[in-house]
Amino acid sequence: MMAAAGGSREERWSLAGATALVTGGSKGIGHAIVEELARLGARVHTCSRNAAELEECRRRWADKGLQVTVSVCDVAVRADREKLMDTVRDTFAGKLDILVSCKRRHIAGLRTTTNDRRA
Repeated sequence: MMAAAGGSREERWSLAGATALVTGGSKGIGHAIVEELARLGARVHTCSRNAAELEECRRRWADKGLQVTVSVCDVAVRADREKLMDTVRDTFAGKLDILVSCKRRHIAGLRTTTNDRRA
């Protein structure tokens, strides 16, 4: 994340080039996080169990010009989680910078690596 002096929040902070996965992004705080990350320039993928809600959100985000991809996933189901991670890997060419879990269930077995970019 890069900061610039003065200006609006969007001018001060940029997530351009960053990738993010937000589970549970079709409602509530997950929805708000998806929009905020995308407004700041991140490419975002989100998932939800409800395909109809997810598609409606995707349409609204597209109408706002936000870069958000979606997939149906129940994070409580291991096979769904594995498919989600395959989708995210393909969508972001293996690069995931930000993970936000907005579901109450723990995503067991999710492996992440930290790449410290501070100068």
